[in-house]
This record gives sequence, C-alpha cells and structure tokens, in this order.
Amino acid sequence: MDTDSAPQEITSLVGREVYSNNGVFVGEIEDIRLNLEREVVTGLALGDINRELFSSRVSGREGVIVPYRWVRSVGDIVLVNDIVERLREPESEEAAA
Repeated sequence: MDTDSAPQEITSLVGREVYSNNGVFVGEIEDIRLNLEREVVTGLALGDINRELFSSRVSGREGVIVPYRWVRSVGDIVLVNDIVERLREPESEEAAA
C-alpha cells in the first residue's frame, strides 16, 4: 500500500456533495471517520445536510455520519444507497427504544 497517496485521497473527499443514487441531495462531506487499526474509512461526517431527510433525527446545526458501506461510488460527487432516503421516518425499533 502506498501510504503517501492515502491521506491525499481521503482528504480529497472533504467538501464533496453526497447524493442518493436516486439523485436526492444528502449533504456535504465535512470529515471522515476512520478505523486506524484496520486502516479503513468507516463513515462520512456530513454537514449542510438535507433537513427533509434527517428532520426526525437531527436538530439545529448538527450533522450526521453516513456509514461508508452505504457508498456506491466516489467521483466529483459521492453516491450513496437510497436507504438514506428511508431515514425520513423513524424505524420501528428506534421508536420503541
């Protein structure tokens, strides 16, 4: 693994817009969550989020962390699974907790 290129690739994600694969704006990447022991990206910390998607989970100026396993592709923008669109309504397990 070329460790010199890894930090540039990771930091290049910051500032990119994130959309669902259906074209719905999700947010903008502000930071990256890493597992340093395994040397893998585990999540994307999003700010400037789509309030309609996250209104039941986020208030004020809070952001969200999207699991990296939801990422479908990375280019000029980042595409994530449309599962993020289903976050509009709390899931029954979370509502019962």
